[in-house]
Amino acid sequence: MSLLKNLNPAQQEAVEYTEGPQIIIAGAGSGKTRVLTYKIAYLLKKNFKPESILALTFTNKAANEMKERVKELIPKKADSIWMGTFHSIFARILRIEAKHTNFKSNFSIYDTVDSLSLVTNIMNDLNIDTDKFQPGAIRHRISYLKNHMIPPTDFRKTYMKSLFDQKVADVYEEYENRMLNFNSLDFDDLLLKPIELFTTKKSILQKYRSQFEYVLVDEFQDTNKAQYELLKVLVPKNGLICVVGDDAQSIYGWRGAVVSNMHDFIKDFSKVKIFKLEQNYRSTKTILKAADSIIKNNSNQLEKTLWTENEEGEKIMLIKCSDEKDEASQIIKCIKDEISSKKLSFNDFAVLYRTNAQSRIMEDIFRMEMIPYTIIGGVDFYKRKEIKDLIAYLRVIANPNDEESLLRIMNFPQRGIGSTTVDRMLAFAKRHGLTLFQTMSRVYEVIDIKERIQRNVKNFRLILDKYINLKTKLSIGELISSLVEELEIIKTFKEENTQEALQRLENVNQLIKFITDYSKENPDVKLEQFLEQVSLYSDIDNYDEEKNAVALLTFHSAKGLEWPIVFITGCEEELFPISSKFILDTSLEEERRLFYVALTRAKQKVYITHARSRYRFGEVAYQSRSRFIDELDKSTYIEENGLLGRKSNRKTKKEIYLEYFKNIDYEDFSQEGATLKVGSRVMHDKFGLGKVTEVQGSGEMLKATVHFEGNNIKQLMLKFAKLKVLN
Repeated sequence: MSLLKNLNPAQQEAVEYTEGPQIIIAGAGSGKTRVLTYKIAYLLKKNFKPESILALTFTNKAANEMKERVKELIPKKADSIWMGTFHSIFARILRIEAKHTNFKSNFSIYDTVDSLSLVTNIMNDLNIDTDKFQPGAIRHRISYLKNHMIPPTDFRKTYMKSLFDQKVADVYEEYENRMLNFNSLDFDDLLLKPIELFTTKKSILQKYRSQFEYVLVDEFQDTNKAQYELLKVLVPKNGLICVVGDDAQSIYGWRGAVVSNMHDFIKDFSKVKIFKLEQNYRSTKTILKAADSIIKNNSNQLEKTLWTENEEGEKIMLIKCSDEKDEASQIIKCIKDEISSKKLSFNDFAVLYRTNAQSRIMEDIFRMEMIPYTIIGGVDFYKRKEIKDLIAYLRVIANPNDEESLLRIMNFPQRGIGSTTVDRMLAFAKRHGLTLFQTMSRVYEVIDIKERIQRNVKNFRLILDKYINLKTKLSIGELISSLVEELEIIKTFKEENTQEALQRLENVNQLIKFITDYSKENPDVKLEQFLEQVSLYSDIDNYDEEKNAVALLTFHSAKGLEWPIVFITGCEEELFPISSKFILDTSLEEERRLFYVALTRAKQKVYITHARSRYRFGEVAYQSRSRFIDELDKSTYIEENGLLGRKSNRKTKKEIYLEYFKNIDYEDFSQEGATLKVGSRVMHDKFGLGKVTEVQGSGEMLKATVHFEGNNIKQLMLKFAKLKVLN
C-alpha cells in the first residue's frame, strides 16, 4: 500500500497488524505518533468506519495534532473518529448515557482547584483542623484512592491505619455525597463512573463494544489503574486493541500512573503480539548513548535497544556553576554563542527544570538580557481567580446544583452577601432538603438575615434565572459578553485602576475574545460542551511551537516535545533527584526516567548545569551534584566551569529587599495557616518551597515574610495567602 511507503519496516509491520491485541514498545524519538497516525489511516483504507475507531491520548494537543495528520492522509473521514483524551471521551459517553447513571447530563466537571475547595469546605463543616491536616494532602489522598478504585466504605473497612486516615475517610464519604448532590464529577469520576456504568448495565457495554471495533491507546505507560480497568472492561480479551508506550518514559507515578500496566497487558489480553520501534529519528548517537547509560540503572525494564542513523553529534556540555544566578547567566551565554555560530532561532532552545520555583531567576536574567521566553505549564490561564470566577458563573447557569461554583460567586462582584449569610442559607437548605440555589428564591424565609441582604440574594438569583433562560437562545459568546457587562466586572476593574486590576481586566477580555471566537467557529456548541473543554484544558495544549522564544518548562511538561538544544538545569541531590521530603510519591527510578526523558528531548545538543550553592528557603544551601551525572557515560560529556573560583555575584540582602519589596504581593486565596511561625517551611502553589523569616501584625493584618527558592522574597497577607506548612 502506497500509504505506508514513508514508514520503516518495523513501523510498517506494526501498522499492518490487525489480527488481535498488540503492544508497540516505542522508544524515544522512534516515530510513535507517526505510527499511530498511519495506523488509523490504514484502518480507514481497510474500510473500518471512522466512528468505529476509538483513539485515546493523554493531551488534547496530541489528539488534535493526530486528527490533523490523519486528515492530511485520508481527507473527509477523520472528523467522525472518536479521538481525544480518556477524560474527554468518557465524559462524552457519560453525558450520552446520563439517564443510566445517578447524574444528569449537564453535570459539572471539577478540576483539582474545585476539588480542593470542596475538601476545605467539608473539613470546616466537620470541624477538622486545616492547620493540623492539610486540605491538599487529604484531596491528594482521596484522588489516589479513587485512582486505585478504593471506595469510602472499603477504605474505612480495610485500609485505615492512622488518625490522618480517619479524617480522610470522613471527608471522602462526605465528598462523594456532595458531588452527587451537586451533580458534579471530578477527573477521577470521569474514569470510575464509566466502569460502573459498563459493569452494571451490560446492554450499554455491549453497545460500545459493538461500536468501537478498534481501540488505540497512546502513552500507555502513563495509564493508571482505573484507565487500564476501563480498557479491560470495554475491550474483550481477544479484541482489536493497539497500545503504544515506553516504560522508560513513565514519569507520572505521583499522579497514579502504573508502569506495570505495560507488563500486565501482555498477560491480560489473549495472544498479544509485541512490536518494537527502536530506530530513533530525533537525537544524535552521543545523546542516545548518554540516555542509555542512565536508564540501564533501572531494573525490570521491557527489553529494547535504541539506535540511530543520525550523526555522532556534539558532546554534552556539563557546566559547573557557582550559584543559580551564575547558572542562568551561563545559559544565556550558551544560547547567544549557539545562535551566533549555528544561525539558530530562540525557539530552538528549551530550558528544563525540576520545580517551577527554579524559573524565577531564569526569568529575571532573560528579561535583563532582553531574550524572549515563554513559560509552559506555569499558572494555567483557567486557574486564575477572575477566570475561575467567570467560569463558575457559566457552570451555575449550566448546572444550578453546582453548589461549589455558586459559593464561589455568591459575593463576586461584591453584593454584601457575607459568610454569615451563606452559613444561615446553607443551614436552612439542609433543614428543608433544598439546594442552595433553591434556597436563594426562599431567602425571605431565612430568619436572622437582614432585609437589605435578602434583597441582594433575591436580585442575584434573578440574574442567574435570566441567564439560565437565555443559555439556549444566545451563543456562548453573546452569553458571556452580556453577563460580564451586566455584572459590571470590567467597570469595577477599571475603577480600581491598580496594576493587578488591569492585569485581571486583560485576562477577562482575553477570555471573552476566546469564547466569542470559539463560538463563531463552533456555532452549534452547547454551554456544557464548552465548559467540559475548559475543565479538561491543560496549559501545554496552548503551547505555540512557532513563537520565537526560548521555552522554559519543567521536565514533566517537556514530555512529548523536542528542540534542537536542551538545557537540563539544577542537577543536584535533593533537587534532581528531588528529595522525598517534598514529594512523598516520588521514587528514584521514576526520577531517573525523568532524566532520561529530559535527555531525549534534544535533537542536536544537551547542556547539563549544576550549582555549588543555591538559595533555598531563605538561606544558602551548599549542593552536591546529582548522582545522575555520575551515571552518565564519561565519553559522552565535557566538563566546564562557570564562575567557580571567582567571586560569586550573589545579591546582598539589601539588594534583594530593594528589588522585591517594591511590589508586595497580595495573593488572593482563602485564609489558611495563619498561625505560622518564624522558621516554618512552607509550600505555595505559585512560588514553590519557602521558609518564613518574619511574622508581623495581628488578626486581619497578619503578614509573613517568606524566602522562596531562587532569591524570591515575598511579603504575604495571611488572610489571603494559601501556604501549606511542611514542618
